[in-house]
Amino acid sequence: MKCFVGIDVSSQTLDVCIMNAEGDTLETLQVRNHLQGASHLRDRILKAADACSALSIHIGLESTSVYSWHPAMFLHEDPALKARKTTVFTLNPKLISKFREAYADMDKTDRLDAWIIADRLRFGRLNTTVVLQEQYVALQRLTRMRFHLVHNLTREKQYFLQNLFYKCNAFQAEVESSVFGHALMELLSEAYSLDDIASMEVAELADYLRDKGRNRFPDVDHVARCIQKAARASYRLSKTVEDSIDLVLATSIQAIRSIQSQLKELDKAICRILDGLPQATCLRSIPGIDKVYAAGLLAEIGDIERFENQAALAKYAGLTWRRQQSGGFEAEDTKRIRSGNRFLRYYLVEAANSVKNRDPEFGDYYRKKYKEVPKHAHKRALVLTARKLVRLVDVLLRSDQLYTPRRKVNSGKG
Repeated sequence: MKCFVGIDVSSQTLDVCIMNAEGDTLETLQVRNHLQGASHLRDRILKAADACSALSIHIGLESTSVYSWHPAMFLHEDPALKARKTTVFTLNPKLISKFREAYADMDKTDRLDAWIIADRLRFGRLNTTVVLQEQYVALQRLTRMRFHLVHNLTREKQYFLQNLFYKCNAFQAEVESSVFGHALMELLSEAYSLDDIASMEVAELADYLRDKGRNRFPDVDHVARCIQKAARASYRLSKTVEDSIDLVLATSIQAIRSIQSQLKELDKAICRILDGLPQATCLRSIPGIDKVYAAGLLAEIGDIERFENQAALAKYAGLTWRRQQSGGFEAEDTKRIRSGNRFLRYYLVEAANSVKNRDPEFGDYYRKKYKEVPKHAHKRALVLTARKLVRLVDVLLRSDQLYTPRRKVNSGKG
């Protein structure tokens, strides 16, 4: 006998429906979404489970941003609930929305939403529990913040390049070196006018770049000449517009450097946690997977035993294609599912892009898939390579093995 608890979560309240295995509602209640409210909910769940002689308890919550995390962790870690074989699930809202369609005439309220969640739990076939161990939770907060900063950095650089085109429209066409190198960023932050740069002696500009670039330019005189050529070829701005653009560029440079500094601090914190996770060694044995990719994958996967097999892990990442079959017909061109953990999918695809350049097996597989279609060849081949990487990641984590190229590892479950 099982007891099923559906919880509809908001920032302020938890609406709860407790249901038995036959689908009968045992109790409905609402508590505050804080520690005292969750403690009261625990007591009511235990009382209801005792009343129906439940041998185990399944608790489900919709994944609602940060609001469901605290109650899910509390209910998962509570000793009294653990003693009653309690399993906590965080459910994709799309799963509940699709299940609700079977009750088309039902009103939509928070209390009825809790009933729907409890009823979905009763139907089962939920292979992935929600809760990560604390080291994975800590790592996930860091890797997701890193994900956020990397995308902010990309946007800030794009915005910087737009404004650089106002300042010196010929710069990117004439100068081969990255504009985001330290020396060129320093040059642009000095607010030199184009005429100032164009009238400099090449040797003077080269000495400036050599000093700011710490002698890292292979041919600093060539770079100086290219910069001067770009300055002479660019349109001139009025003094008013140029002053505004200089201020915008300087502000953008400060923002870029600030984000880069924050990324360095995050990377140090990520490495400290990663050093305490032995699974990281397994993933880093794959050519092309560095600490950043290993951390991103482990933070989202957590304990691999949360997943029944590699197919469940792929579905969790959203790297699964729907099968379309009817009678003797089966479609060859099918679409990838749109659900799944976008962070895990991001790290798998990025890791696959790196691995294909360093491991011959993955490189051959990518090239084979690339040649199969005329359109979107790279994107399709890369996603399929990421799906292949899922199988390898699953086997290594389950068996606690290191990757040996061109040598099969022992298969784990699934």
